[in-house]
Amino acid sequence: MLKSQTLNKFITLILLSLTLSACKSTAPINQPVVDISLREVSKTAEQYLSQAAYAQNNIQRDKLTLLAAHAELNQQRIDSADRLLKSLKVKLTPQPELLAEHKLLSAQVFIKRRQLNDALNELNYPSQWRLPSWQWITYHQQKSSLYQQTLQPIKQLAELSLLSKYYSRADAQAINDRIWHGLQPLKQEQLAKLSQQTTEPLFSGWLQLGYIAKHYGADPLQLVSYLSRWQKQHQAHPAARKLPSDLEKALNTEPYQPKQIAVLLPLSGTRATLTDPIRSGILSSYLEMNIPQVSLNFYDTSLGVEAAYQQALSENADFIIGPVLPMNVTKLKQLQAQQSQPNTIPQLFLNQYEGFTADADQYYFSLSPQQEAVDSAMHMHKDGITSPLIFASNDGFGHRMATAYKAQWQQLTGNPADVHFYDAGDKMKLTVQEAMGVKASQARIKQMKAMFGNKIKADFRSRRDIDAIYMISSSQDLSLLKPFIDVNFSVFAQPVPLYSTSRSRPNGGQRRAATEFNGITLSDAPWLMQNTPENRVINTLWPNWTNSQQRLYAMGFDAFSLINKLAQMRAFPGYHLKGHSGSLSIQADGVIYRQLQWGQYRRGYLTSL
Repeated sequence: MLKSQTLNKFITLILLSLTLSACKSTAPINQPVVDISLREVSKTAEQYLSQAAYAQNNIQRDKLTLLAAHAELNQQRIDSADRLLKSLKVKLTPQPELLAEHKLLSAQVFIKRRQLNDALNELNYPSQWRLPSWQWITYHQQKSSLYQQTLQPIKQLAELSLLSKYYSRADAQAINDRIWHGLQPLKQEQLAKLSQQTTEPLFSGWLQLGYIAKHYGADPLQLVSYLSRWQKQHQAHPAARKLPSDLEKALNTEPYQPKQIAVLLPLSGTRATLTDPIRSGILSSYLEMNIPQVSLNFYDTSLGVEAAYQQALSENADFIIGPVLPMNVTKLKQLQAQQSQPNTIPQLFLNQYEGFTADADQYYFSLSPQQEAVDSAMHMHKDGITSPLIFASNDGFGHRMATAYKAQWQQLTGNPADVHFYDAGDKMKLTVQEAMGVKASQARIKQMKAMFGNKIKADFRSRRDIDAIYMISSSQDLSLLKPFIDVNFSVFAQPVPLYSTSRSRPNGGQRRAATEFNGITLSDAPWLMQNTPENRVINTLWPNWTNSQQRLYAMGFDAFSLINKLAQMRAFPGYHLKGHSGSLSIQADGVIYRQLQWGQYRRGYLTSL
C-alpha cells in the first residue's frame, strides 16, 4: 500500500513537471496594433468611446476619442463634443496628427457657436508640423472659409494660395481661378503694398500679377513687356504656365485708335445749358492728351439725333460719343436696329438703355444713382455693417436707389435691408420715430403712466438691432433728417455710423458745411473730393457750377480719356481706371461701372477717407 502511494506521487510530480515545461515552451500571442484613421467618421460616438476604453495604447485611445468628438459634432451635439475635447486636451499625446485634429475639432465647436474669431485663434498649425496632405487641405479650407465669413478677403486668398499646393495642376485650376477673381476688386495701390509685405512666394506672385494687370491692362505693349518679365521671375507659378483667360484676352484685343471722333450733344436750346459741362470736360481731356492727328467734331442733337448721327457717319466718323438724353439714346438704338447693315462704328453712349442687346463695340457710361446705391451697399458691407436701416425720400429717385441697394444687400448677405420712405415736413419726424422704435416705446410709457400715474419717470428707448443708417436724401432733406435721427437715439443706445449719397452733399465745393453734416460719411466723384490746380482753374472759369455740373464735367473728361482703353477694359473686367468720375471698370455687356470715393464731414469739411 505504501509502495502504491509512493508511485502515485511520483507519477503526479512527473505530469506536473511536463505541464510546466509545456507552458514555458509556448510563445506568447501578441495582438496586432490596428491603425486608426482620423479622416472619416463611420460610427457613433458611443461606439468609438467603447473602443477607446479597451485601446491598446494612448495613441489609439486619443484617436478614438477624437473620432467620438467628431461624431458628436456631426450629430450637432456641440456641448458633448466640447466636453470630450476639453477632457482629452490635458492628456493628449503630443503628436502633430493628434494635435492638429484636436485644434480642428475645437475650432468647429467655436464655429457652430458662431464664435468665429475664437475659431480662427484656435486654428493655427505650426508650419513645421509633418501632417498627411488631407489634414493640411482640411486646415486651409476651414481657415479660408473663416476668413471669408469674417470679411478678411486678403487672408482668405492667401489661404487659398496655400491650399492649391496640395492639388494636382488640373485640380488646382478652380482654386487658382478663385484667387484671380478674388484679386479683381483690389486697387493697384493695395496690390503693390501687399506684394511687398507678403513673404509666401506663391501668393506674392499672384499679387504682383494682379498689380501688373491693373496698372498696364489698357496698354497692350506695356502689358506684354511686364508679363514676360513676371513669367521669367515666376517660372513655377501656375499662372506663368497658363495666364488667366481674361488677361490672355486683353493681350489679344486691339485698342480703338480713331482719327475722326464725333460727339452727339444738344448744342442749342434749353438742353444745351444742361450738357455744357460734358462738352467742356471732353474738350479739356482732348487738349490735355494733345493728339493733333485726331479730329474732334460736335454734332447738335437738338435738331434731331438721327440727323446728327447720319451727318457724323457721312463725315467719316470712326468713333462716336453720345447721345446723352435718354430719349435720344432710345431713338438712336431703334434707328440702328432698323438698318440693314450692322453698325460697325464703336460708340460710347452717355446714358443707360434698359433692355439693350449687348454689342461688342457699344458702351454705356452714366452717372447712375442705382450704381451709386450698389456701391454704397458694397462699401458698408466691407465696413462690417450687418444690419443697416435705410431712410429714402418718397419719390422716384429715392425708390430707384433704395431698390438697387436692397437687391445688392440681399445678394451680399442673404438678408433684406430695412427700408423706410419719408415725406417732407412733419411726416419725416414721424417716419424716423417709427423706424427707430421710438414711437412704440413712447406708447408703452404713456400706457404705464395711465396705469400708475404721471410720477413715473421713464426715457424712451430706440432700436438696438441696427448698426448703421443709410440716408438717400437731398442736402435740404438731410439737414432736417440727421437732427431727427440724433434726437431719437435713446440714452441707452450707442449712436451708429451714418452714411449718405452724393446727392446729399451741399453745393459749395470746399466751403464749410453746416454742423448738422458732421459725422456723416458719403460717396462722391473723386473730382469733387480734391482741390488740385486743375480744380481751381475750372472753378475760376465756371464759379457758379453746382455739384451736379461738376460731376458732368468729370464724366465728359473721362468719356474722352476712355476711348483707347475701352476694348482692353471690356476684355479684362478686373482693370480699373482712376478717373475724375470714379474708379472705372467695364462689365461684359459694355456698361461702365463707377466706384466712388468716400469721405466724412469733420468740423464742417468733407475729408477723404
